Amino acid sequence: MIKQKLQDEQLAALKAGEKNKLATLRYILAQLKNKEIEKNSPAGGELTDEEIVIVLKKIVKELKESIDAFTKANRPELVTESQAQLDIVTPYLPKDISDEELEKEIKRIVESNKNLPDPKAIIGIAMRELKNKADPSRILSTLNKISA
Repeated sequence: MIKQKLQDEQLAALKAGEKNKLATLRYILAQLKNKEIEKNSPAGGELTDEEIVIVLKKIVKELKESIDAFTKANRPELVTESQAQLDIVTPYLPKDISDEELEKEIKRIVESNKNLPDPKAIIGIAMRELKNKADPSRILSTLNKISA
C-alpha cells in the first residue's frame, strides 16, 4: 500500500514538474527495489509495509545525519536540500505513539517479562515490539526512566 502511494506520488510529481520531489521519490523507490532484490524471495520479493517502513526510517536517519554534517560544515544550501528531502519522506512514515502510550506499552512489556533471568533482555523485547511505533532512542529513554 505504501509502495503504491509512493508510485502514485512519483507520477504526480512527474506530471507537475516537481523535480526535487520526483528525484527523492525515485531514490526511495530505488532503495525499495534494491531491498526486494536483496530479499530475493520466491514470491517476487514484494516488501511488506513493515519492511518498507524500515527502509524509509533508514533513509530518514541518513538524511538527518547529512543535515547534521552539513550544518557542522557550514553548508546551508545542502542543509536546505536535505531538509526538503526529509520533508518529502517523513509523511510516508507512520506517526509515533505519544509519550504516555509509549510508557504504558513499556510498563506492560516490563511487567509481563519481569521473571526473565537477564533484565537487559527486556530492552530487546521492547525494541522488537515497538520498533514501528516509536524511535529507538525514545524507547530506551523511557525504559531507563521506568527502570530507575
